Amino acid sequence: MSFRIHQHNPAEAIEQAFFRIAREHMVDVPILNPALSVQTIDFQRWQGHWLGMVVTPWCMSVLLLPGSAEQWISTGQNKRRFVTFPAGDFAFLGGAEVELGEYQSCSLFSPMDKFSNQSAATMTARASMIALLTPVQPAQVAPRKAQEGDAPSLSRRRFFALR
Repeated sequence: MSFRIHQHNPAEAIEQAFFRIAREHMVDVPILNPALSVQTIDFQRWQGHWLGMVVTPWCMSVLLLPGSAEQWISTGQNKRRFVTFPAGDFAFLGGAEVELGEYQSCSLFSPMDKFSNQSAATMTARASMIALLTPVQPAQVAPRKAQEGDAPSLSRRRFFALR
């Protein structure tokens, strides 16, 4: 796999690579959504590397590309590694394309048949990116009142009240 450091935002190169993939490898593939096109979304620096979304007629994925040699972990083609984000750990697969060199991707949707248009896919990609970078908040569970037919509570107070 060729290793290339991207000094500048790689969004344009990513679009070129995925448009080429669409032309050369995805023509007449039955899972393609004809309402969608290739689009990069919200690429930004993250821990010294480039992180963003790519929407295609066949998938939506989070992409990670090297922005520096420091702390980049090469995986090898189709090898998996877990990356920790504020929202949790996500599995990424190693890949490489002529226009990009080495990159890693985490598929969020495939096929893309649930999306009726490019705008819906773009909004979902943006929301997914925000969610990825937002720490998970512990769920706030409101206590509920016991109802007839519920299993008895094993609390000490409930135990003594039954006697």
